Amino acid sequence: MRVGVLTGGGDCPGLNAVIRALVRKGVQEYGYDFIGFRDGWRGAVQGSTVPLSVPAVRGILPRGGTIIGSSRTNPLAVDGGVRRIRENLAAYEVDALVTIGGEDTLGVAATLSDEHGIRCVGVPKTIDNDLSATDYTFGFDTAVGIATEAIDRLHTTAESHMRVLVVEVMGRHAGWIALHSGLAGGANVILIPEQRFDIDQVCAWVASRFRASYAPIVVVAEGAVPAHGAMVLKDGTHDSFGHVRLSGVGEWLARQIESRTGHEARTTVLGHVQRGGTPSAFDRWLATRFGLHAIDAVRDGDFGKMVALRGTDIVRVPIAEATARLKTVDPALYAEAGVFFG
Repeated sequence: MRVGVLTGGGDCPGLNAVIRALVRKGVQEYGYDFIGFRDGWRGAVQGSTVPLSVPAVRGILPRGGTIIGSSRTNPLAVDGGVRRIRENLAAYEVDALVTIGGEDTLGVAATLSDEHGIRCVGVPKTIDNDLSATDYTFGFDTAVGIATEAIDRLHTTAESHMRVLVVEVMGRHAGWIALHSGLAGGANVILIPEQRFDIDQVCAWVASRFRASYAPIVVVAEGAVPAHGAMVLKDGTHDSFGHVRLSGVGEWLARQIESRTGHEARTTVLGHVQRGGTPSAFDRWLATRFGLHAIDAVRDGDFGKMVALRGTDIVRVPIAEATARLKTVDPALYAEAGVFFG
């Protein structure tokens, strides 16, 4: 059997660990052959490939990014995209396709599997941790660790100058990174997309912090929205899946806080720093297990499924189920963090 592998969407730490596990177990235990499609669905449409062997995956476990590249290509929006994928799979004699990605990449895999009969197995990847049907996605733990370290460092410079520091983190329309890193880093305000925020209340928390002779740290998710107004965006550009480019709320928030409170406010946008670099031990462990179980699903012919973490077990769920809705922060979890605001 020849197995195709692709990594789609934004890169994140742990992708190489999945590839390594797929190839190592697939070759050593099942005698499979592997081929990687370069740059996600773009490679599947264009027929751009790279061979994957045991020597090719040696030493990649601690590496960030993905050795086969990634892109935000939507083949369903490309003229003849599905037909070209079929032709390329046939040309390279690919019997099954392991798709490693988030909501969009796996959404395409679900459509190809359910509507076009292409044999796909999914692996959940996103730093946003917003895929339902799995407790955690790999990449999330690393992103939270990076954001937490940044918040720790910002505390000292905030105190030195007695200014407000606003930290904008990724997460799109889910506040998992903001909530976890904000709590772990001792932030004084955490703003998430799931709960519209009142700018007057934010300023009251900031003022309270200064009255206690401490400089406040405000953590805001890129998709957070003020109670009175629309989402703040740098520009209105969209990707091939129709998603608007986020970021901008941190700068807006700092200006509002400074003008309303009179205290100097600065913004740090962590951006792609959260996606780069070596994966954490947890993400290496989780990504490796996902890879091992994904190749087992291929062996069992259990296509149209995604491997998922439930507790400490790896289970299989329909890809369509995993991409049907976003996993967002429960209001009760966010309420817990409110104890530390102000």
